[in-house]
Amino acid sequence: MSATEAVHATTVAIGGRAVMLVGSSGSGKSDLALRLIDRGARLVSDDYTELTLGDGILFAAAPRPIAGQMEVRGIGIVDMPHLDEVPVALVVCLDARVERMPEPATCTFAGCAIPAIALSAFEASAPIKIELVMRRIPS
Repeated sequence: MSATEAVHATTVAIGGRAVMLVGSSGSGKSDLALRLIDRGARLVSDDYTELTLGDGILFAAAPRPIAGQMEVRGIGIVDMPHLDEVPVALVVCLDARVERMPEPATCTFAGCAIPAIALSAFEASAPIKIELVMRRIPS
């Protein structure tokens, strides 16, 4: 496998499948990831994620210089256990308008369409909403 695309995203793994948190600086990517990790998710990559397409599956990994590190606002860079080369299952768009009853959506990376949702990162229920969506996505 070779890297095909680097994206501005923080990525965590839930049940061995990657959730990419995509948004502008300050949109809450790391904050939401930290809350998901507190609920049992594992860090894949903070702030930037390398995507690789192999056998029709999109995989997420951390760029080597930042692997196993996470920026926690107000604390700084902390070392954290992480996973590498995790298949991507969901994209969470943190800058998009959140619809009350959204239609199914996807985002395409490296030619691979991935289910996508829009959420507000700072809502207390955001981690739970992500877990609910992940349960609906077939393995």
